[in-house]
Amino acid sequence: MAKAVRNMLKDRYDLIAATIENIEKKLKMLPEGRINVRHQDGNVYYYFVKPKSKDRYLTKADTVLIGQLLQKRYLKEVLKAAKNELVALSKMLSLYPDDLPEELYEKLPEELRAGVEPVILGNEQDVREWMAEPYVGKPFKEGAPVYMTIRGERVRSKSEVMIADRMFFRGVPYKYECPIMIEGQVIHPDFSMKRRSDNKLIYHEHCGKMDDPEYVNDLVERVNLYNQAGILQGDRLTFSFETADKPLDNRVIERLIDEFFK
Repeated sequence: MAKAVRNMLKDRYDLIAATIENIEKKLKMLPEGRINVRHQDGNVYYYFVKPKSKDRYLTKADTVLIGQLLQKRYLKEVLKAAKNELVALSKMLSLYPDDLPEELYEKLPEELRAGVEPVILGNEQDVREWMAEPYVGKPFKEGAPVYMTIRGERVRSKSEVMIADRMFFRGVPYKYECPIMIEGQVIHPDFSMKRRSDNKLIYHEHCGKMDDPEYVNDLVERVNLYNQAGILQGDRLTFSFETADKPLDNRVIERLIDEFFK
């Protein structure tokens, strides 16, 4: 988790640094001087301000210049905020520890781990309680192929075995086909995860028959249900896809775990 948090900070640092560079380029293309906004008798008046020059009142004929100067004023405020954040992120990256408290137990030698009780942080306790909650999954049709995960649960395809096993090895707390109610309908997301970083429930659908038109139509209806419930793609809902000719790439699952599930 420490590595994941550090990566998030680094990604934000890189984003803000790129934003600063982009804004500075845009500012160089805008006119010199600044805009002064004055209010009088319920009206707004714009003035063009330049060093060693008298303020010039801007009229409707100066609409383009007004827009440029307003944009410049806004960009300078954003630039200031971005530079402040960059300084803060730099300090956080330099101070952020390599080990988090909840990770130390797993790093103890086995002979020491056996004699201590691990410290459990708030979210971790919630995760354990969520994992302990019983549920009834979606039944399997008689005669359906049997695919078992390393955790000993039955799933519906080899690809779902791959997904489940990668999450297990990566320490992602998940449930397979745990039912939820949306718009009065019970659906069974392929995988439900309790994300440790923010304690949110995340859902993943593996779309394994994208070359089947009927399957795709059902998928569209399912995605619409998620959206109506506020479970949106890229936020609390993720997907993986495959067809008969394009099987699931394990690297996709690894990336999803890194980006969404931890």
